[in-house]
Amino acid sequence: MMRYKSWTLTDVFNDLWLDSFTASNDSVRLATAHDWSIRKRTLHGGLRDGVDLIEVHNGALTYNILPTRGMGLWHGEYRGTFLGWRSPVHGPVHPKFVQLSDRGGLGWLTGFDEWLCRCGLAWNGPPGTDGGFGPLSLHGRIANLPAHLVEVRINVDPPNELSVIGQIDESGLFYPNLRLTTTYTTVPGSNRLTIHDVVENRSGVPAELELLYHCNVGPPFLEAGSRIIVPTREVAPQTSRAAEGIDTYDTYVGPTAGFAEQVYLYDAAADARGQTLALLYNARGDRGMVMRWNRQELPSFTVWKNCGAAEDGYVTGLEPGLNFPNFKAFEREQGRVKMLAPGGQWECNWSLEFHDTGAGVTSVLKEIASLQAHARATIHRTPQAKYSPG
Repeated sequence: MMRYKSWTLTDVFNDLWLDSFTASNDSVRLATAHDWSIRKRTLHGGLRDGVDLIEVHNGALTYNILPTRGMGLWHGEYRGTFLGWRSPVHGPVHPKFVQLSDRGGLGWLTGFDEWLCRCGLAWNGPPGTDGGFGPLSLHGRIANLPAHLVEVRINVDPPNELSVIGQIDESGLFYPNLRLTTTYTTVPGSNRLTIHDVVENRSGVPAELELLYHCNVGPPFLEAGSRIIVPTREVAPQTSRAAEGIDTYDTYVGPTAGFAEQVYLYDAAADARGQTLALLYNARGDRGMVMRWNRQELPSFTVWKNCGAAEDGYVTGLEPGLNFPNFKAFEREQGRVKMLAPGGQWECNWSLEFHDTGAGVTSVLKEIASLQAHARATIHRTPQAKYSPG
């Protein structure tokens, strides 16, 4: 039986919170040579005033969790290499400064600068009116809701997992009542971060669920000549604008003032267990970020290319999800909106890993090539009715 040390940092229902917290090799002795730490603090000043931040450092990989912003990840670092992107938004932004209904439902963008944020839970995709439910804002509410429960858990036995757990309710009267419980876990010295999410319908009636993970990456992984490689059964442009770039859908240009975003929708190939992956790597092939997920849990994969000027947010989004980022009514018609029974749950496990050597990148490319060898890729040159309204 594994042994754990655990601490509760926030428990709103029991009026418990810690303004600061530190656990490290100095306070918790583990059987590891890596200098690890977990620290919690509250940010002050500007739009970040009042945002809680938890920094996890495993000795090689660092990432910053934002309990105030839906348990998203802000910036990170792997052995000196920056993880994230440089948004024109100077965050992390406290949700009190984000008005989701602004600009016809596009207000979500005024708080958008995370490395990883969730889009959902009741809906995501562009704004609009979904029947009698009323106006839906861009990408839903979960990224701008604070966690009511936050815990730290450390496995004192090898492999000494370091975990941060958060729980968020997306609910309201005459509204879906969904609870997200997320756990971020890493091992001291590792190049990998795992994410385990559970969404529960706490209502007495069925509830719809949409969820997409918006993982946003800029330099040094993203630059002129970078590539995104995914074992593919099909890929299609979401719009006519994306179709203009179909010949180079898997490569990137450098920062380009006035660049209009392009989105590509994937049906990824997987192994017999449903496991698949995507690799973004730089022009030299010596830095790469890998996402690993299971198609049975996250059947859709989206690549967002936003290669604008650096000061306007030069970034790409790698986005595994339950659905594609189309309007909810369209995704419902395509059968990609999940229904949870009363008390029902959905869960997934996926991971991020990082490589800073050519050998590491090459090993992942070989892994992808092995999967691709068993699937014939169809590259659609125009939007397809089953993937997007076009």
